Amino acid sequence: MIRLTIPTIEDDDILAVSDVLRTGYLVQGEQVRIFEEKVANYIGVKHAIAVSNCTAALHLALLALNIGPGDIVIVTSYSWIATANVIELCGAQPVFVDIEPDTFNMDAEALQEILTKLMSVSAIGKQVKAILPVHTFGLMADISAILKIADTYNLTVVEDAACALGADANGIKAGAWGTMGCFSFHPRKAITMGEGGIITTNDSKIDQRLRSLRNHGLDMENPISDFVEPGFNYRITEFQAAMGNTQMGKLERIIHARKVAAQRYDLLLKNISLKSPFVPENQGHVYQSYVALLPKHLADIRTELINQLKENGIETTIGTRHMPLSKYYAVRYGYKTGDFPITDDIYNRSLTLPLYEGITNEEQVEVVDNLLAFEKKHT
Repeated sequence: MIRLTIPTIEDDDILAVSDVLRTGYLVQGEQVRIFEEKVANYIGVKHAIAVSNCTAALHLALLALNIGPGDIVIVTSYSWIATANVIELCGAQPVFVDIEPDTFNMDAEALQEILTKLMSVSAIGKQVKAILPVHTFGLMADISAILKIADTYNLTVVEDAACALGADANGIKAGAWGTMGCFSFHPRKAITMGEGGIITTNDSKIDQRLRSLRNHGLDMENPISDFVEPGFNYRITEFQAAMGNTQMGKLERIIHARKVAAQRYDLLLKNISLKSPFVPENQGHVYQSYVALLPKHLADIRTELINQLKENGIETTIGTRHMPLSKYYAVRYGYKTGDFPITDDIYNRSLTLPLYEGITNEEQVEVVDNLLAFEKKHT
């Protein structure tokens, strides 16, 4: 089976975890501190706060901004469902923005149109508190344009950078642009700790609030243990952080290998009608996933294609989710097909191909040959 992804786990990762297990000190210690420092230094921010997963990171980021009932958060329409769910979990309302057809990221022009409409009604405008763009599949959104729009309305930007550790725009890394950035270490990401997430920020007050919220609301300024608000247990373990530390040492190597493999796919796909991912100038794509677009005549039989590839020993999947059309959001807010036409199209045509550090040229050729055979059969 040519797997969709295989995480890079090597002997030093295993040794780091076993060394921590032998100490008996397993939660929120020196390994976590070192890991946070490594990530902060890599991204170029003052603070990084490690948490149990990226959903927890997004949840705490919004809570640290006091997002709550009656508030509105503007969010992309195309992402894993957690991006919208955390808004609902705060008691706030997500308002979705359609995406660009080439980058699959939040469309800044559509964002401006929605904000103009919302702000035209004073009572509604006061409810809008933040913008939550996603750096989809490891390619940064048009963050400069989004921040410019946010500044116009005095809104906070939180980057959902779950897939984008190491991505950059104009030399500035994802997670260093907005007030906060949230990252994932799920096994499908470039580096992993099994699960895990981290929040980056340059704001020292937000840093302290996040550290309190992840640990039951602990008072971070009081040497005597006390609790200043209801918080969560969103901590990571010492052995996760130990693995994170060794994984960080491989990050640039893994990103380079993914880029090389992505370029190989780009060349191979020139022979068939699938469209390769687009990368704007001055942007560094880290290819958390290699997501190509099927031609329209194959979109209706994408499930058949995925199943056929699986029978042939090749694992593929869709891109990500059309969040407004998931059952919960469609029922709650009345969204329907046609409300987000670009997302409708991309969601139906996206196909994620196998990509990981160790994928071989022969395996990629086999993937594309199978795609070509299916296309010829259905043309």
